Amino acid sequence: MPDQLPVSKTPIRTCGAAEVHQRLLQDPEYQARRLAIESHLARFLLFGLESTRTGITEIPVVVHVVYSSTEGNISDQQIHSQIDVLNRDFRAANADIDKVPSVWTSLVSDTRIQFALANTDPGGAPTSGITRTSTTVSSFGTNDDVKSAARGGTDAWPADRYLNIWVCELSNGLLGYAQFPGGPAATDGVVILHSAFGTVGTATAPFNLGRTTTHEVGHWLNLIHIWGDRLDCSGNDDVADTPTAQRPNYGKPTFPHISCGNGPNGDMFVNYMDYVDDDAMMMFTLGQTSRMAAALDGPRSSIGRAIDSNPGT
Repeated sequence: MPDQLPVSKTPIRTCGAAEVHQRLLQDPEYQARRLAIESHLARFLLFGLESTRTGITEIPVVVHVVYSSTEGNISDQQIHSQIDVLNRDFRAANADIDKVPSVWTSLVSDTRIQFALANTDPGGAPTSGITRTSTTVSSFGTNDDVKSAARGGTDAWPADRYLNIWVCELSNGLLGYAQFPGGPAATDGVVILHSAFGTVGTATAPFNLGRTTTHEVGHWLNLIHIWGDRLDCSGNDDVADTPTAQRPNYGKPTFPHISCGNGPNGDMFVNYMDYVDDDAMMMFTLGQTSRMAAALDGPRSSIGRAIDSNPGT
């Protein structure tokens, strides 16, 4: 059942990951890969394998800037600001972590995942980890055209070695979308609206704190929206420590926001996998971290390297 957006005069978060997932499910091979990934997750959690994962995983990132205007050709500074946000958010080192309601502070989790712009391109040459492509396409949708040089975008770097992030103009109010593990390598990665990317430059409130990318990278690491993409309380994000929620939350909710009989604490709207404004989301849970660890152990096992490092600054 598609999300029904509330009537609002202010911008609200929209994510195309579920739409892309439903489109890909028309392919039996994708269906089979998704079932295998979830089976691996179940075994991973059953045998407590997340407890055996030590150290920190650093994931190399390539940012593909695809622009049809000067404004869309965002600066290196804006790109670096987004990498900084990812490192703070995924390491639970974000300054607003103290705003998490006290009932959930024990669930706040350092995922032990970090990100760095790639310093070597697929051919082994030095790189800044940033590509820039001028296009005649004024805006893109969820059909993956931005991921194809033949259709006005930029081809992905090998998805088994890099997290591909495309930054561009998106249509119809879309802030971003991601591809879950198990999809085609040629389209693997996340896509972000340039004005919802990073914290400087074109980044525009209420999506100017880099949390759209945090949200979409969560999908890339196999996290589902906390309401399970159903609006009747039957949805499930397959994470035990995130309360069942009826639907996405928008804007800046007041704690507690109760739905689906989940009182007294209500929806975990402060979670990065909800739809609230950037300054209202600020945590991943222990259960979500286990799910991401299973992705890094399984379908994402070829990407990243183990490092010994402190949280991003």
